[in-house]
Amino acid sequence: MNMVVGQRFVSHTESNLGLGIVIEITGRIVVISFPAVNEIRNYAKDNAPISRIVYAVGDIITNMNGQEFKVQNIESQNGLVIYNCINEQNKPQKLSELHLNCFVHFTTPRQRLLSGQFGGNSAFSLRFEALNHLHRLQQSSISGLLGARIDLLPHQIYIANEVAHRHAPRVLLADEVGLGKTIEAGLILHQQIHSGRASKVLILVPDSLVHQWLVEMLRRFNLAFSIFDKTRIEALESIVYEFDEEDEDIEQLRKDFPENANPFDSEQKILCSLSLLSENPKIQLQALEIDWDLIIVDEAHHLEWSPHQVSIEYQCIEQLAAKNCGLLLLTATPEQAGIEGHFARLRLLDPDRFYSLDAFKEEQLHYHATNDIANHIIQLISFLGAGASTKECKKIESCIQNELPKLLKNYDSIDFADIQSLEKLLDRLVDQQGTGRVLFRNTRSSIQGFPERKVHAYPLDCPEDYLDSSTHEEYIKNRLFPEFNQPENTWLNQDPRVEWLVQHLKNLKPAKALIICHHASTCKIIDKHLNLKCGIRSTAFYPGLSIVERDRAAAYFSDDESGAQVLVCSEIGSEGRNFQFAHHLVLFDLPLNPDLIEQRIGRLDRIGQQQTIHIHVPYLKHSAQQVLFNWYHQGLNLFEQSCSAGYAIYQHFSEQLTEALNQPEYEAIELLQQTTLYAEKLRQEMHQGRDKLLELNSCKPQVATKIIEDLLVEENNHLLADFMIKVFDEMGVENEVHSKDTWVIRPGEHMQSEYFPGLSPDGNTITVDRNKALSREDIEFISWEHPMIQEVMEMIQENELGKASVATISVKGLPPSTILLESLYTVETLAPRDLQLERYLPLNPQRFLFSLDGKN
Repeated sequence: MNMVVGQRFVSHTESNLGLGIVIEITGRIVVISFPAVNEIRNYAKDNAPISRIVYAVGDIITNMNGQEFKVQNIESQNGLVIYNCINEQNKPQKLSELHLNCFVHFTTPRQRLLSGQFGGNSAFSLRFEALNHLHRLQQSSISGLLGARIDLLPHQIYIANEVAHRHAPRVLLADEVGLGKTIEAGLILHQQIHSGRASKVLILVPDSLVHQWLVEMLRRFNLAFSIFDKTRIEALESIVYEFDEEDEDIEQLRKDFPENANPFDSEQKILCSLSLLSENPKIQLQALEIDWDLIIVDEAHHLEWSPHQVSIEYQCIEQLAAKNCGLLLLTATPEQAGIEGHFARLRLLDPDRFYSLDAFKEEQLHYHATNDIANHIIQLISFLGAGASTKECKKIESCIQNELPKLLKNYDSIDFADIQSLEKLLDRLVDQQGTGRVLFRNTRSSIQGFPERKVHAYPLDCPEDYLDSSTHEEYIKNRLFPEFNQPENTWLNQDPRVEWLVQHLKNLKPAKALIICHHASTCKIIDKHLNLKCGIRSTAFYPGLSIVERDRAAAYFSDDESGAQVLVCSEIGSEGRNFQFAHHLVLFDLPLNPDLIEQRIGRLDRIGQQQTIHIHVPYLKHSAQQVLFNWYHQGLNLFEQSCSAGYAIYQHFSEQLTEALNQPEYEAIELLQQTTLYAEKLRQEMHQGRDKLLELNSCKPQVATKIIEDLLVEENNHLLADFMIKVFDEMGVENEVHSKDTWVIRPGEHMQSEYFPGLSPDGNTITVDRNKALSREDIEFISWEHPMIQEVMEMIQENELGKASVATISVKGLPPSTILLESLYTVETLAPRDLQLERYLPLNPQRFLFSLDGKN
């Protein structure tokens, strides 16, 4: 090899050094500088592991300033290559190899082969395997549902699959307390992001749930959100960028950091409290300026609306909903504020469908008739599937044909002998005559896995000071919460509930107990009393605490070894937070709203809870507290059985209940009997009417079971584990078996690159076993949709690994020195990700093997 100073070479063994330049030749030694990494290498001139780089006509080359040129022809001058090129403006220009950019990547197989940048057969095989996996996953019907660290519960999986595959979904997730609405929302969001339908996302939650959502999205779905609060927004707005006017990239810098930029433009996935927007008009306007792909609002029952008054929070969401396409609303108690509030939330999702409150009320009256026809259709489908007689089928068909015209207009001719046709009819009926496609609500009665509830009542003597005379307006508040207007020391000393509470907690020790009070002031006083006067480790959770203080309190309560035995919450503690590691709930008082009781109990009574929930209710005898307890317990059976109709029953009996609360000396037996009968009647009507229709829409067990089966097949086929072991070995990542289907990975001494996706400097413990990942928080759950795997697949696709490889084979029948060329081709579609074109035009890798004479 005739070397001269200035020639350009690349290293075979250290491709990351970039394009080197010969700076000295002395005897048998050649010295090459690699400016890209500011290093110098000495090589033996005769057997140096380097290759001369000479570009071909048609190649694109760059100079040291990053300008691109297309090679037209090549000259040689004093041993150096001179490229005759045209620049980006199509003007001719000469470029010596001396001035080539040292940051060079050889991407095409031809470039890599000619420059000596090739690997072995294992890299080529790994690349081919990765392409085949991508091809398979692109066509998967469960794409977007694989990566979540969750139990595979049918109702959650069905809703996620049904909603996530919609373009810009707009739905109300209203499963009863404890059924996992946050997980459903996370699954939908994960699939939307994975498919490319969503990238710009805003999550709005109550102040107390900001960090809980942050942790849940990251821990379960590997979605990293940025928390925005007033301080962060002000900091983003106050940044002043000072640019050097002589900087060549000044225009680009100004584009990247424009003055008066919208802070919501700085991140793709943003999490903040709803109050941040509702209490700050400027921030609300900034949020409205952004085009969000998906907006999620938790605890949506706080969006208050009536025909006469609309809350600021509702107005804020209404404006966002009108401007943006995707919207998920979450609430376990959609009718907590009555039918008006329920209508208002549906109106946010589909104002054309839910245009009138009066029409909505009228529509609900026909749910029973709709359910009758739905049951007939289901029965006919069942009969057809079982091969029932024609006579039986015709009888049901006649019933459907008689009633259907009353509910559906302009419906197409139905083939009553075709199951698929009947299923489409059922879907249309539920959609048009129920709340249909915008509302999903599963009830506890249709879901298995909930613990038993057991209520324990503790009647206590009422202090004389609590028996003062009050006006009618003040009476109920004073008697349900008699401590509210009392001096702290007074009521702590005389209220028998306090002494009972202290003794009861000592008896329960070491079991943890959640105490919920209606007022924050009561919560703070009890917490202080337990800690300072009674020696009981307690922490509190109430409005006014910062997000960090709330999370610290929740973490202190959850600590098994040195944490608090007791967490005292105000009503805010009964929304969103999950404490299912505890199974004792103390209701220090009772609010005048059945849905709030259900919210309180739901903090412990959640799907997956393994223990019986013990609900402890102290109340004052011969007081309004006793009346309300009896009405909840004997009338509604609220403590031991979930009651989704609680608020409707309360509205029906509000006047009679108020009268009974004002006269606690009477037992109100008639009211209890009437409530029991009405509650049972309403439960039956809802089960046969609205709830049954919602159940048909919210979970189709056969569909959910098929999805779960597909998920388990994908998880249990060992393809991912086998593939990743090959990746680790090829890229130099150390790996050792931890236990079955679990590995410990660490950075290796001979890694191909210093960076490997998601690899911690101290190593990671990973598993493909879902059950193990759910039981061990310290182990990462790896799936095809985990960020580590996704980025590895991108790296294999985009970088040089396996693009050019050389190997030798020994095959009988092939003459010695036979050269074979093996090549891979894939289909690449250039289109926006949200079109999901790869589902219909996947990579489809094709493998060809040719001999030098062109034989395949």
